[in-house]
Amino acid sequence: MSDDSSSRIVAGLREWIATAEPGAKLPSTRALVAEYAASPVTVQKALRTLAAQGIVESRPGVGTFVRAIRVARANDYGWQTAALGSPPHRMPRASTALRTVPNDVIALHSGYPDRELLPERLVRAAFARAARGASAVSRPPAAGLPELQAWFAAELGPAAPGDVVVFPGSQSGLSAAFRGLVGAGAPLVLESPTYWGAILAAAQAGVRVVPVPSGPHGPDPDELDRAFRRTGARAFYAQPNFANPTGARWPAELGDRVLGVVREHGAFLIEDDWAHDFGIAADVVPLAARDDRGHVVYLRSLTKSVSPAVRVAGIIARGAARERILASAQGESMYVSGLLQAVALDVVTQSGWRTHLRGVRRQLAARRDLLAAALREHVPSARLEGLPQGGLNLWVRLPDATDPARLIRDCEAAGVVVNPGGEWFPAEPPGVYLRLNYSGPNPGVFPDGARIIGEALAGQGL
Repeated sequence: MSDDSSSRIVAGLREWIATAEPGAKLPSTRALVAEYAASPVTVQKALRTLAAQGIVESRPGVGTFVRAIRVARANDYGWQTAALGSPPHRMPRASTALRTVPNDVIALHSGYPDRELLPERLVRAAFARAARGASAVSRPPAAGLPELQAWFAAELGPAAPGDVVVFPGSQSGLSAAFRGLVGAGAPLVLESPTYWGAILAAAQAGVRVVPVPSGPHGPDPDELDRAFRRTGARAFYAQPNFANPTGARWPAELGDRVLGVVREHGAFLIEDDWAHDFGIAADVVPLAARDDRGHVVYLRSLTKSVSPAVRVAGIIARGAARERILASAQGESMYVSGLLQAVALDVVTQSGWRTHLRGVRRQLAARRDLLAAALREHVPSARLEGLPQGGLNLWVRLPDATDPARLIRDCEAAGVVVNPGGEWFPAEPPGVYLRLNYSGPNPGVFPDGARIIGEALAGQGL
């Protein structure tokens, strides 16, 4: 009955919209409830359907409006094709993880933690102090504030402050490392699946991607060795701790074997420690802490754990590798905002920082377990690829017969946004996956989100 009512509301509103001006405000939910004798839930479902079709747009706290689309005359940008020529490398599309969605949607797609998992009080106080200090009006050194360099080095252990280069977020760090250590046209080995941003950075740097399959416990060192031998690659990008998207954490013996392979080939391991602050059942021990010969280039970001507004990351590298990375960074941006560096340093050196991280660990554990239990109950045809000991995501294998595009559409029409697993593979995916983030807003709706995913799969007979 609810589906029939929703369809009737959608049809009625489409007729109303056809005669309305672009930007016109739709009747309120209360008015639609009275007009169609439907529940508020049914009305909201109809509005979400229209939004998914691109007909209306929701403005939280204001209302729903007819989307303003200019259709009188299409602009002709065809001349740009000849001017630009063929793209040197095909760029991945923007990830679903970066989408901003209305507040009434169940958001299981995001790449960032919810606001309640951030040290908001510490961040606001740090901004206030930094605004009164010299960093608000001074140019910082190219490699970063010395105090922040020292903090990154001390966190890793066997590193000197002079080994550190500070970046405006890990994405910039990856781009600089790929350009500086690999270079356009040269091979770079990647785990498959791997971080979407690394695939994008590789494409932008023009490197040639060499995928190596990686499972719930990491890559096969023998496959990695074969990839090095076959391609002559001199760098391997990996996430040994709580990989994004899979949540995999390498056993210590696997880390030793991978380091052995990298050293044997005179290569670099670019270690992305993105989830250092998000351990749940295990603390992070970077592979870089066991390397004293300069083979591991270590990247750690503070953007997700401190604040999306504080895009600060550090790379630790030694010798000529560090100089190449620094030169590559300066070619893109001369330095990182001293104000943001001062804020990041202030937050992570406050006594409340460690207390905050302990609280985040407990909250992430509860959220992870809630979403995992909901998936087991409502999506029996799916399989969790292990329960991660840290990070922010669950990696879910769906039946091979799943139509992923249809699943994404059906979930969104029902008010759930999920992240398709295909975005995380540098080559053809071997199956159908979803990456579901358990650090997003309103964990109380996780069971509803799982139920809707299950219903969408059931609609495909799965």
